[in-house]
Amino acid sequence: MGQRVAFIGLGVMGYPMAGYLAKAGHSVAIFNRSPEKSRKWIDQFGGYTVRAAATPALAAENADFVFACVGNDDDLRHITLGSGGAFSSMKQNAVFVDHTTTSADVARELDTEALKRGFHFLDAPVSGGQAGAESGKLTVMVGGHHDAYERARIIFSAYTRFSKLLGPAGSGQLSKMVNQICIAGVVQGLSEALHFAKSAGLDAKAVVEVISKGAAQSWQMDNRASTMIDDKFDFGFAVDWMRKDLGITLAEAAVNGAHLPITALVNEFYGDIQRMGGHRWDTSSLIARLEALPKKDSPAQNEASAQTVKA
Repeated sequence: MGQRVAFIGLGVMGYPMAGYLAKAGHSVAIFNRSPEKSRKWIDQFGGYTVRAAATPALAAENADFVFACVGNDDDLRHITLGSGGAFSSMKQNAVFVDHTTTSADVARELDTEALKRGFHFLDAPVSGGQAGAESGKLTVMVGGHHDAYERARIIFSAYTRFSKLLGPAGSGQLSKMVNQICIAGVVQGLSEALHFAKSAGLDAKAVVEVISKGAAQSWQMDNRASTMIDDKFDFGFAVDWMRKDLGITLAEAAVNGAHLPITALVNEFYGDIQRMGGHRWDTSSLIARLEALPKKDSPAQNEASAQTVKA
């Protein structure tokens, strides 16, 4: 039997996620900062039980589950605690599920506020990017209370392939930071490998075909190596958002004492990509930075140049 749910934020992730809730038979109320996007969504999913609301509070009214996927900490506070925010109309024992990637601090803050008001909050950032959202195969890292998670996971299974409760409030966000640390290192390593292969005169795609069958294999290699070689960077999670996530991660590391030298370096490399104009390129664009650097002279080239000068 369908539930009354709300979805706040119809970006590249939230738009298809909300659609999966509608197709799963739930009664879905939506809110998006841009009314045009709401109208487009309603046009697409109007055959189901759906409606658009003028504020987050009106979307959340009478909902058993409220989902959100917005931009950052400030956006999340605005749609929950701001004027017309969802927390003002959440009913008792309802569950608010935040799919935004934020700091662990704001997750804990909103969990405390939700409990004061008699409902539940789950921080539930996702991994899988735009492609995962569109295919309904996202992975969800969750922080919060067990009973609330068990109730909510049945609903958000409409657009996920795996989810796990990892601890109290904030644990989902901390786990997403771990995820982004891994991605940053792997993408930089893959970028250097492909750049090296091309510089060495190898057929980079042929090399990838071989090494992807061994220990070097990764999701990034399987899904991004070919497009990286072709200088195509419009396949998902944008550099601007990755820098936001890595900034949150490095701030958390400064508090908990973790050492993240590679992550900090890759964060700066993404800054270089932004300065190249690649704000909306996907995260695999790290290779573009390497390709833009001047070629290093080899010792053999230097020796040849010296002999030419002597002659």
